[in-house]
Amino acid sequence: HVQLVESGGGLVHTGGSLRLSCAAFGFTLENAAIGWFRQSPGKEREGLFCISRRDGVTDYGNSEKGRFTMSSDNAKNIAYLQINTLKPEDTAVYYCATTNLEYCSKFVGDFAWWGQGTQVTVSS
Repeated sequence: HVQLVESGGGLVHTGGSLRLSCAAFGFTLENAAIGWFRQSPGKEREGLFCISRRDGVTDYGNSEKGRFTMSSDNAKNIAYLQINTLKPEDTAVYYCATTNLEYCSKFVGDFAWWGQGTQVTVSS
């Protein structure tokens, strides 16, 4: 039974940092493709980063360079998204998701299993 549980979101001031966590259950992170996505109010869900065994880290190009970093701890079966120098426009629900594909697809619809999301709100 595949399950993803995000945590680490919250209300932060502009300039702060957060590390979001995505705990994976029912499968081995090391052998999967797992991505971070976000959905801002009134916007479509967009991909940020993805990690797969085949390709390493894939940057979907929807985040500001240098402020977002995705990593994973295979021993703990947890993926992380570090966000630095937070801005109000980063306010969104952040999701992690996985796919039965062995690579990081560019199509959001290819990711079949999703966590419940964690809210990030950045105040100005």
